Amino acid sequence: MAMVDEGKRLTYAGYLRLGDLLGLQAGPDGHVPAPSPDEQHFIIVHQAYELWFKQILTELDAVVSGLGRSDVPEGDVPRAVRHLERVSEILRLLSAQWKVMETLAPQEFLAFRDRLGTSSGFESWQMRALELTLGLADEQRVEGVDPIGHLRRLHQAGDMPDAAMDDLERRLSSPSLHDVLLGWLQRTPIDGSSPGDDSDDTAVAAFVDGHLAAMRAHGAEVVKRMVAVGQGDPTALSGRVQAGVDAAEAFLRPNGQVHRAHAGLLYIESHRDLPLLAWPRRLVDTIVEVEQSMLAFRHAHARMVERMIGRRMGTGGSAGVDYLDATTKYRVFTELWAVRTMLVREDLLPEPKDAAFYGFAERR
Repeated sequence: MAMVDEGKRLTYAGYLRLGDLLGLQAGPDGHVPAPSPDEQHFIIVHQAYELWFKQILTELDAVVSGLGRSDVPEGDVPRAVRHLERVSEILRLLSAQWKVMETLAPQEFLAFRDRLGTSSGFESWQMRALELTLGLADEQRVEGVDPIGHLRRLHQAGDMPDAAMDDLERRLSSPSLHDVLLGWLQRTPIDGSSPGDDSDDTAVAAFVDGHLAAMRAHGAEVVKRMVAVGQGDPTALSGRVQAGVDAAEAFLRPNGQVHRAHAGLLYIESHRDLPLLAWPRRLVDTIVEVEQSMLAFRHAHARMVERMIGRRMGTGGSAGVDYLDATTKYRVFTELWAVRTMLVREDLLPEPKDAAFYGFAERR
């Protein structure tokens, strides 16, 4: 580790390397003529985004590393939550930052837009790294769009640093946050039973059966109540209830086999008051917040672009706003959203077995 020379004063500007930082707004290789105030504003906003992307990646990498171990100490879960909370706050800040960009009138942007050439935010390799780290799969992307392939071509042409491409390739072959989350959920103790216990399969199957039975019973009550007040046809209502139960069955027992990670997630969400599950619940909620903040960021980006350039083609040749709007439908953590559809009031569920295991001597 390099040490600061004791005989040399470390200044604010020196610590932050402001001389270097504030000299980076001249555009590629130092624009001639120098950027106008409007173009400088455009450059600074996007440079700020890239700095924050760097910090988001640092936070996510810490979470993936921590949750990716085969045995995650309970004390590490709050630490992961804090990293993810910071990611959410950064994304909220970045959503608001598009409002700064909107102070640039369309004609003011058009005055220097051609100077961008074919460069595009689509080429932000840190955004692509962020998507990969969260766990966005190729099949979830807009059809026909291949940002990683585009970046590989840029790299081959010498227009992307080796270190950046190496980082992307590493992330492509490494577990994502989505991967390690499912692995961690798979180890959730269900009714006091953990993977590897002799009776674990039986315990998990009994929990799944009990939850599906509670869904059916609750659905029947809802249908009866609605029919009593003349709110719908009983056959149609019963069909909708059954469709929800069938979807839950498919979620919990794909191909007829219990999906333990999905069952663990449902257990955490169904018994939110059990002390041992308090931090796991917070972790799940915080990952939902991260994805929600990411979706809000994408939506704000699309609306800013539409306000400035309408529906014209993007500088990199993309469909512009139409492409950005399509990305607002991306969902990485589909399980965390889907489980909310199958929740039942806790008082209608079977009592959790071995409540003392989760921190209660008894439950009322």
